[in-house]
Amino acid sequence: MASDARTAATRWAGMPLAARREERRARLVEAAFELFGTQGEAGVSVRAVCRACGLHARYFYESFADTGQLLGAVYDTVAAELSGRLLAALAAAGDDRAVRVRAGIRTVLDFSSADPRRGRVLFTEARANPVLAARRQAAQTALMDEVLHEETRTRPAVDPRLARVSAAMFTGAMVELAQQWLSGTLGDDLDAVVDHAARQLAPHVA
Repeated sequence: MASDARTAATRWAGMPLAARREERRARLVEAAFELFGTQGEAGVSVRAVCRACGLHARYFYESFADTGQLLGAVYDTVAAELSGRLLAALAAAGDDRAVRVRAGIRTVLDFSSADPRRGRVLFTEARANPVLAARRQAAQTALMDEVLHEETRTRPAVDPRLARVSAAMFTGAMVELAQQWLSGTLGDDLDAVVDHAARQLAPHVA
């Protein structure tokens, strides 16, 4: 850790204060993501996070009041990445409803299982931790709004109320489907799960 601290001090020497703080914050978030994603909430403590990223505890409190705030930042980071990928997939799918639904389902499931840490943060552990549960609700609402925006962009004549129903059904279904997929209850054939889910969901969000 002493070696890491010396390396960091050398790197920070020519950086503005705000940039140094931002880098330290990013390192803390990355370390917490690894610990939380592999060990769960029990593995995340100020001492463990600081040891993992080679920072003194004072730098932890420079960015976060406690581990709850840090876990919230971890969730926000992963959720933002998923949101970006999902919106990119929907945009690339074009205006065909069936293609868009299939692309959305595959993106959520693949993102969540390609790196098990992501799924643990977003879906598994988030159900039990109060901070993450609140974050998940907010993220789900934000995602619904983004999907709604895409819906009205591709179908400007659609009834706004029907568009919101479609967006709500899609985002709600994705949360439950991802939880079941990650738990292993749906098997391990992603293509089969995507095919079946798309057939079930597409008629109801058209």
